Amino acid sequence: GQVVLGPPGSGKTTYCTGMLQFLTGMQRRVRVVNLDPANDYLPYECCADISELITLRDVMENLNLGPNGGMVYCLEFLEKNIDWLINKLTDSINEKEKSAAKKTKTNSPDLDPQNNKNAPYFLFDLPGQVELFTHHESLRNIVDAIQKRLDIRLSAVHLVDSYHCSDPSKFISILFLSLSTMLRLELPHVNVLSKIDLMESRGSLQFNLDFYTEAMDLEYLIPLLPSSIALQAHEGPTGKCVRTCCLENLTNL
Repeated sequence: GQVVLGPPGSGKTTYCTGMLQFLTGMQRRVRVVNLDPANDYLPYECCADISELITLRDVMENLNLGPNGGMVYCLEFLEKNIDWLINKLTDSINEKEKSAAKKTKTNSPDLDPQNNKNAPYFLFDLPGQVELFTHHESLRNIVDAIQKRLDIRLSAVHLVDSYHCSDPSKFISILFLSLSTMLRLELPHVNVLSKIDLMESRGSLQFNLDFYTEAMDLEYLIPLLPSSIALQAHEGPTGKCVRTCCLENLTNL
């Protein structure tokens, strides 16, 4: 399955909807899980929706918390009530297995229980607050519990708005965010540039698109950074500019 995450507005719900349609068209058995307590509009049918357990609006009204604090509370509440989510996912898995078993009795050739297409494929639509997957422990604990208790394998799909490619400092910042997320969650990790169809309307890029997707040779961005960036004037122990060392280390990672 996929754990779909990224900053607010990066297109996570749209991605889940498109991936659901794509995998369904490939005859895969797919279920979407909404873990965003602030998502009031779901364009897809989900097998588990955190709003049935808790919503951000209720938390903010009853506990007088802001949106960020309320979101952290919601994820902590889900972690403490992880059995609710595990039971929802288990019901979905059992439903698929029962369906496959019934169809197998009809001797249908494409419904072999050993066929991977009969296995459930989960898409987890996560909230966009970056601190949830870069600093806080609840999301990581939830993902670990799902993998261990249900014996399923998950990968992280990190969406990044392609708008950040138009500004070197923003692009470098989003790279550090992606790296932090990858190290924090400890999942197989794929970074995806979203809204690529809007790139032309945002102006031309300094380099071709491959430069940004491969994230190599980042030192070419140094002359394009604004002079106000604090790292510019600081020298490292080797005589190199500290920001140059940072970019080289990021590229190596």
